Amino acid sequence: MAKEKDNKFAVIKTGGKQYKVSEGDVFEIEKLEIEDGKAIDFEEVLLVVDGEKIEVGKPKVEHAKVKASVVSQEKADKVVVFKYKKRKNSRKKTGHRQKLTKVKIEKISL
Repeated sequence: MAKEKDNKFAVIKTGGKQYKVSEGDVFEIEKLEIEDGKAIDFEEVLLVVDGEKIEVGKPKVEHAKVKASVVSQEKADKVVVFKYKKRKNSRKKTGHRQKLTKVKIEKISL
Protein backbone atom coordinates (compact mmCIF):
# COMPACT_ATOMS: atom_id res chain seq x y z
CA MET A 1 0.00 0.00 0.00
CA ALA A 2 1.44 3.39 -1.00
CA LYS A 3 2.17 5.88 1.76
CA GLU A 4 -0.12 8.92 1.49
CA LYS A 5 1.65 12.23 1.81
CA ASP A 6 0.40 14.97 4.13
CA ASN A 7 -2.20 16.82 2.05
CA LYS A 8 -1.92 20.34 3.48
CA PHE A 9 -2.21 23.39 1.25
CA ALA A 10 -3.78 26.83 1.07
CA VAL A 11 -4.97 29.27 -1.57
CA ILE A 12 -3.72 32.82 -0.99
CA LYS A 13 -4.37 36.06 -2.82
CA THR A 14 -1.59 38.59 -3.51
CA GLY A 15 -0.86 40.98 -6.33
CA GLY A 16 -4.35 40.50 -7.76
CA LYS A 17 -3.72 36.79 -8.35
CA GLN A 18 -4.46 33.58 -6.47
CA TYR A 19 -1.82 30.95 -5.70
CA LYS A 20 -2.10 27.39 -4.39
CA VAL A 21 0.74 26.95 -1.89
CA SER A 22 2.09 24.20 0.34
CA GLU A 23 4.71 24.33 3.07
CA GLY A 24 8.18 24.38 1.53
CA ASP A 25 7.05 25.73 -1.86
CA VAL A 26 9.19 28.39 -3.57
CA PHE A 27 7.41 30.51 -6.16
CA GLU A 28 7.37 33.95 -7.77
CA ILE A 29 4.75 36.62 -7.12
CA GLU A 30 4.28 40.24 -8.18
CA LYS A 31 6.95 42.50 -6.66
CA LEU A 32 6.67 43.29 -2.96
CA GLU A 33 8.73 46.05 -1.34
CA ILE A 34 10.50 43.74 1.15
CA GLU A 35 14.22 43.02 1.48
CA ASP A 36 15.75 39.57 0.95
CA GLY A 37 15.57 37.26 3.96
CA LYS A 38 12.72 39.13 5.66
CA ALA A 39 9.53 37.39 6.78
CA ILE A 40 6.08 38.15 5.39
CA ASP A 41 2.59 37.09 6.43
CA PHE A 42 -0.17 36.58 3.87
CA GLU A 43 -3.46 37.46 5.58
CA GLU A 44 -5.73 36.98 2.55
CA VAL A 45 -6.17 33.20 2.79
CA LEU A 46 -9.11 32.01 0.70
CA LEU A 47 -8.95 28.25 1.39
CA VAL A 48 -7.10 25.92 3.75
CA VAL A 49 -7.01 22.12 3.33
CA ASP A 50 -5.44 20.03 6.09
CA GLY A 51 -5.96 16.38 5.26
CA GLU A 52 -9.71 15.79 5.66
CA LYS A 53 -10.34 19.23 7.20
CA ILE A 54 -11.34 21.92 4.67
CA GLU A 55 -11.85 25.58 5.58
CA VAL A 56 -13.42 27.75 2.86
CA GLY A 57 -13.46 31.51 3.32
CA LYS A 58 -16.33 33.84 2.60
CA PRO A 59 -14.29 35.61 1.16
CA LYS A 60 -11.36 35.03 3.59
CA VAL A 61 -10.71 32.34 6.20
CA GLU A 62 -10.79 34.05 9.60
CA HIS A 63 -7.60 33.72 11.71
CA ALA A 64 -5.76 31.88 8.92
CA LYS A 65 -2.23 32.99 8.10
CA VAL A 66 0.49 31.85 5.72
CA LYS A 67 4.03 32.69 6.84
CA ALA A 68 6.72 33.05 4.20
CA SER A 69 10.22 34.44 3.75
CA VAL A 70 11.58 36.43 0.82
CA VAL A 71 14.26 34.53 -1.10
CA SER A 72 15.15 37.15 -3.73
CA GLN A 73 13.98 40.03 -5.91
CA GLU A 74 14.16 39.19 -9.63
CA LYS A 75 12.95 40.16 -13.08
CA ALA A 76 10.98 37.87 -15.37
CA ASP A 77 11.99 37.07 -18.94
CA LYS A 78 11.48 39.86 -21.45
CA VAL A 79 8.17 39.99 -23.28
CA VAL A 80 8.52 41.60 -26.72
CA VAL A 81 5.58 43.63 -28.01
CA PHE A 82 5.58 44.42 -31.73
CA LYS A 83 2.81 46.54 -33.26
CA TYR A 84 2.51 47.46 -36.91
CA LYS A 85 -0.03 48.63 -39.42
CA LYS A 86 0.19 47.17 -42.90
CA ARG A 87 0.83 49.54 -45.78
CA LYS A 88 1.22 52.53 -43.40
CA ASN A 89 4.98 52.32 -42.60
CA SER A 90 4.06 52.26 -38.90
CA ARG A 91 6.08 49.91 -36.66
CA LYS A 92 6.67 49.95 -32.91
CA LYS A 93 8.73 47.43 -30.94
CA THR A 94 8.84 47.55 -27.15
CA GLY A 95 9.72 45.14 -24.38
CA HIS A 96 8.74 44.58 -20.76
CA ARG A 97 10.38 42.75 -17.86
CA GLN A 98 8.06 42.27 -14.87
CA LYS A 99 9.64 42.65 -11.44
CA LEU A 100 9.03 39.60 -9.25
CA THR A 101 9.62 38.53 -5.66
CA LYS A 102 10.60 34.91 -5.01
CA VAL A 103 9.16 33.65 -1.71
CA LYS A 104 9.37 30.39 0.26
CA ILE A 105 6.35 29.22 2.26
CA GLU A 106 7.36 28.41 5.84
CA LYS A 107 4.08 27.63 7.62
CA ILE A 108 0.33 27.46 7.05
CA SER A 109 -1.66 28.05 10.23
CA LEU A 110 -5.31 28.35 11.21
